[in-house]
Amino acid sequence: MSTEVDGFGQDAASPVEEGGGRELSRLESRITKLREQAQTLMSDKVFLENEISSLKRRLSRLDDEVRMLKSPPLVVGQIQDIMEHDRAVVRSSNGTIFVVSLNPHLSINDLRPGTRVSLNQDTLAVMDILESGRDPLVSGAELVERPRYKFTDLGGLDDQIQRLREAIEWPLSRPKDFLDMGIEPPKGVLLVGPPGCGKTMLAQAVAASSDATFIRMVGSELAQKYIGEGGRMVRELFEMARERSPAIVFLDEIDAIGAKRLDSATSGDREVQRTLMQLLSELDGFVRLEGVKIIAATNRPDILDDALLRPGRFDRIIEIPYPDEDGRRAILDIHLSPIRTTRSVDKSWIIKRTEGWSGADLKALCTEAGMEAIRVKAKSVSMKHIRAAQATIEKKREESRRKGSPRHDLWA
Repeated sequence: MSTEVDGFGQDAASPVEEGGGRELSRLESRITKLREQAQTLMSDKVFLENEISSLKRRLSRLDDEVRMLKSPPLVVGQIQDIMEHDRAVVRSSNGTIFVVSLNPHLSINDLRPGTRVSLNQDTLAVMDILESGRDPLVSGAELVERPRYKFTDLGGLDDQIQRLREAIEWPLSRPKDFLDMGIEPPKGVLLVGPPGCGKTMLAQAVAASSDATFIRMVGSELAQKYIGEGGRMVRELFEMARERSPAIVFLDEIDAIGAKRLDSATSGDREVQRTLMQLLSELDGFVRLEGVKIIAATNRPDILDDALLRPGRFDRIIEIPYPDEDGRRAILDIHLSPIRTTRSVDKSWIIKRTEGWSGADLKALCTEAGMEAIRVKAKSVSMKHIRAAQATIEKKREESRRKGSPRHDLWA
């Protein structure tokens, strides 16, 4: 058989060979695509396996949360005594005493009288030991950020500031002077005066100027519902003060727990009286207040118990009355200095027409005058704005007077 030769002397490719080459190329292309698809499917498989693993972990966490939410709440209690056979006497948060079993996983050496524990709500068994032995209200009473008030922000109280610093700051900063003199420094100071005259601001200024730990508590926070809870909080408050000494304890509105003890009293009154007796014991009891000073404030000194007012507990009673003319001038200088005013503003006019006003009233006068100026879009406060503000504040004072507010009756 003859073979055809092209013009160049080479063999010409047959149609069968050309068709086979195209088929081979298509097969290779298909294999490449299938390989790419396989790689994509493998990547999807790995991604889905990781997603399934993540969802399983999330499901496990959610199951734990559901079990935790379904579990009965725990009751806070206190160990009273440890008995044999893994049992203990505990006092629950409502004051009831029980003999309960102990969690076998707890070390018996960590359980001692006074330890705060969590109790199962159903069986009251001791479940765990609580880390903090203090009430959250007491633990959060320590002042971390110092107030911005200074003694220079208080006008007309120079004598009160001097007496307060002598009784509170000097014993902490100059204890050797008292030791050399042979006298015992004052334990505490009681600030009395009408509302708005700067009692709390004085305490804040002491906190800002002193390097001692400052602990503040409102008297109403110590008045608790259950028997013994208020006294326990007072005890923990002074324990924390001794640990943080030198320390200053500020009891605002002390009349909430320091009212006179009466024979005819309700159960709530008797619990408040127990809190008062614990406070009296802490102020002047067997345990000395080394490095701890007390400041208390009230606008109702007429209802305080006599035992609270005697020397040895509050050695100094500092009265902060309504400011006189010089005091009002000093207060106005402080509150008007940052305000843009016109030359027409006459401080003498304000002083003459604000007799019997507190420092808070004078501050409100300056703020209200500024609001009057803003209302009419004025650039600065003029005498017209101050007259309008004075009329507004005087109207509010008159309404308070008609309602028989003790701020006017008691301090008149």
